[in-house]
Amino acid sequence: MRPDALSTPALLKAISECTLCKDLPLGPKPLLQAHPNARILIAGQAPGRRTHDKGIPFDDPSGERLRDWMGISRDDFYDAEKIAILPMGFCYPGTGKSGDLPPRAECAPAWRQSLLDRLPHIDLTLIIGRYAMDWHMDADSKETLTQHVARWQEHLPATLPLPHPSPRNNRWLKRNPWFAQDVVPALKNRIEGILRT
Repeated sequence: MRPDALSTPALLKAISECTLCKDLPLGPKPLLQAHPNARILIAGQAPGRRTHDKGIPFDDPSGERLRDWMGISRDDFYDAEKIAILPMGFCYPGTGKSGDLPPRAECAPAWRQSLLDRLPHIDLTLIIGRYAMDWHMDADSKETLTQHVARWQEHLPATLPLPHPSPRNNRWLKRNPWFAQDVVPALKNRIEGILRT
C-alpha cells in the first residue's frame, strides 16, 4: 500500500519496519518522532552513532546544544505532540573519512512527503544542515550554509535554517558570533511564543 494511503499510526509502523537500506553498517533502525498535533518540526540530517545505539533522536551532545538553542526542556523536546523530529534519513548512515556519511538517498523520497502531509499544525520548521535545506527551502545551491543561516530573518516566522548543533561545529560558532548573539535569542522567543499558545 502507498504511504499516503496509510493511517498515521500505520505509516509510523511501516517506517519503523522499513528495510529500504538493508546494507547499512549497523542495519536499519529508523529514528523519528511525529504526531499530527506537533507545532514545531526539526528537519535534520540523519541519526548519529550514539543516537542509533540509544534509539532516541538527538540524545547526544548535539541534542543538548539544540535544546539549549531552543530554550526548552528535554520533556518538551521529546513530547511528540509539540515537536516532530524528521531527519532526512531516518537511520544511521555509517561513518566516512570526515564524519558521518550523508543521509541515505532512498529515505526521503519514500516517506518524507507522506509524513509532512500529516503535520498540519507546524508553525515553525528548523532546517538543520545542507541536505535539509535542499529539501525544505528554495535554496540557491551556490550559497553556502553560512550564507543561508545569515539570511535567517528572511525565513521567519515559518522556517529557520540552522547549522548543525554538533560539537564538530564549535569552530563555525566561534567564527560566526552573530549566530549566538542574534539568531539564538530570536529562536528562543519564537519557540516560546508557539508553545505558550
